Amino acid sequence: MAPDPAAPAQAWRQDVFDVLKAAGVKHVVYVPDAGHSTAIRLAEADPEIQAVVLTTEEEGIGYLAGAWLGGERGALLMQSSGVGNCINTLGLAACARFPLLMVVTMRGDWAEFNQHQNPMGQATEAALKLMGAMVWRADEPRDVAPLLRGAATMAFEGDGLCALLLGQRLIGEKEWVK
Repeated sequence: MAPDPAAPAQAWRQDVFDVLKAAGVKHVVYVPDAGHSTAIRLAEADPEIQAVVLTTEEEGIGYLAGAWLGGERGALLMQSSGVGNCINTLGLAACARFPLLMVVTMRGDWAEFNQHQNPMGQATEAALKLMGAMVWRADEPRDVAPLLRGAATMAFEGDGLCALLLGQRLIGEKEWVK
């Protein structure tokens, strides 16, 4: 069997899980998303991690506040459209100063086919920053692990509100299926 030429370019998907695991994350909360599918699948299979599917992204912030109060770390995986759902709830993290680590797959970014994703996709970074989040963006596979490690350190060691945006160039161009 020939090696998959896309494998090195897709190794960042494993990196997301590996960095979360190494950072001591015990709770991975998410709304299902293809960009996060590897991390979600691995979290669900890991007996040391509670993988919790959410109805809507803002539920994850309350869940992770409770995990932190219980002495455990967690991360919220979502799409950029979910950031819009979280704006009001991000105030909880900002005011209570508990660590909140978010990993956000971008839509409404490079090569987006769905025009309805564009407004929130274009506003995601600014919206997070307006709510007090520190934000980094990875568009190259080699950047994912170091940026996520740094964000996790700032979140968990500094009680920071941190987000890593995973750009659409990293994830790959989506195709409209009719």
